[in-house]
Amino acid sequence: MLRHIHRWVVLVGLAPAMALAGGDMAAYEAATAELQKGTPAAAAAAAVALFELSEHSALPEVRRQAEYQLGRALELKGYPVAASIYYSGVIKEGPSHPYQLQAVEGLVRVQDKLRDPFLIPSALDRAFDTSWSKLQREPRARVNYLVALTSQRANKLEEARQFAEEVPEDSPVFAKAQYLLGVLLADPRYPGGPQDGAALASFQRVIDLKDKGQQDLAQVRELSLLGKGRLLYAQKRYEEAVKTYEAVPRFSRYWDQALFELGFARFRAEDYGGALGALQALHAPQFEAAFQPESWLLKATIYYFSCLYDEAAASMKAFHTLYQPMRAQMEVLLAQEHELQGYFTLINDPKDQRLPRPVKLWVRNNERIIGLFKLLEEIDREKAAARTEKGWAQSRMADALGAYLDQNREVVVQTAGQLVKNRLTEATDNIKKYTNDGSLIRFETTLRQKDLYEQGVDQGKVLNAQQIHRPGMPGEDWNYWAFQGEFWIDEIGYYQYTLKQGCPAPKAEAEAPEPPRPPEAPVQSSKGAP
Repeated sequence: MLRHIHRWVVLVGLAPAMALAGGDMAAYEAATAELQKGTPAAAAAAAVALFELSEHSALPEVRRQAEYQLGRALELKGYPVAASIYYSGVIKEGPSHPYQLQAVEGLVRVQDKLRDPFLIPSALDRAFDTSWSKLQREPRARVNYLVALTSQRANKLEEARQFAEEVPEDSPVFAKAQYLLGVLLADPRYPGGPQDGAALASFQRVIDLKDKGQQDLAQVRELSLLGKGRLLYAQKRYEEAVKTYEAVPRFSRYWDQALFELGFARFRAEDYGGALGALQALHAPQFEAAFQPESWLLKATIYYFSCLYDEAAASMKAFHTLYQPMRAQMEVLLAQEHELQGYFTLINDPKDQRLPRPVKLWVRNNERIIGLFKLLEEIDREKAAARTEKGWAQSRMADALGAYLDQNREVVVQTAGQLVKNRLTEATDNIKKYTNDGSLIRFETTLRQKDLYEQGVDQGKVLNAQQIHRPGMPGEDWNYWAFQGEFWIDEIGYYQYTLKQGCPAPKAEAEAPEPPRPPEAPVQSSKGAP
């Protein structure tokens, strides 16, 4: 009896007793009128009444409409994840729900606020309906982008293309849609084969964009430069690839990856000194936490092609010293067959030191994982805040919201754990592959040294007979400084090696293992990948 009186006290001013159907409608109208005030305080009060109606109203129509209005109230009050739960419930009903389109728009708004890479895009993809063509222009554009993103992750590449192409130029997510379009068109799995020309055009559109209203434009432009560089490299247009990689801003988020791939492009353009200069920057102390095992194989390969076999061996030794212990640590963790929660803890718990720091940072730098971790932080914040919200703790609302948020949290943790496991498996497999590639380099190096010995070639004399000259200067306003073992912040990225040739025969006669090409374009995720 006391519980009923207490509930009546909470709802006083919003609705009379809720026992009769007519009372439900009156309570609903009072709650929506309160919500129309547009203040967080009014939203908090309206939310309690709307929650009770959505759970217990005797009128189905009141329950359905209250569910949408509760999503609005929670969004206004600053609970975007909780709001998305109710909006998602509405769109699941399809066009028959009177507020379906408004709920879609609500989901688009809270996704933009949360930058949720998983829950909301997946909900929109599952519920997508042709009736959504009636949405306003900007919400429709964002829906098309998010559905394209979800389709691309599911390898439905043609479907992803169709949705991405529907995003108009005046949309803030146009740059992201164009980058995504470039990624999926360049994918070897694209139906009929990759469309390199169209992919290059999409990347170039992003690079040329000047619209400051584009979401995360600087980051998306950097990704597009990487995408363009990879396509040019694959087409053996190495000089163009070099210029493209060089356009990635120094010390930007993706600069370490650009340096690595720049080394490949310069090597293929037979600029061995420039390639080693890019790797010198990548191996500077400022990048000591970078996870780039293949860079040491590239360094060894460059030295091999120059018949500098001692330096090639030293590069392979550095690879083994740095990365074999990491491989051993990861193999132990993967062999333990953690639950997905355990993999999530490996990355999320700052006190957990079982993973090497470069691997941990490499895993955490994945866009989807970043987005999921931020989403988890918001879920935890909303759950704690709901328990202290005035008027909510006295109703069932705080407990119910907590339960709903916990369900979403578990899904996100499982998803993040699976992504972490996948990344660790990828890292371990990469080190294994590069170890095998390195064995071939070591074998070829030993064989060539043996050949020189049997031919009576004194490589020391060959090298001593050569002079080293300063590299060419890019312009009159450039200065030359000899590297003396110190890494100055304003010099990183501008290194250029000058190499002697240890080959007694013309360079064309030297044989060497085929160097691997840079990795494929990264999958777009989260805010776009951003």
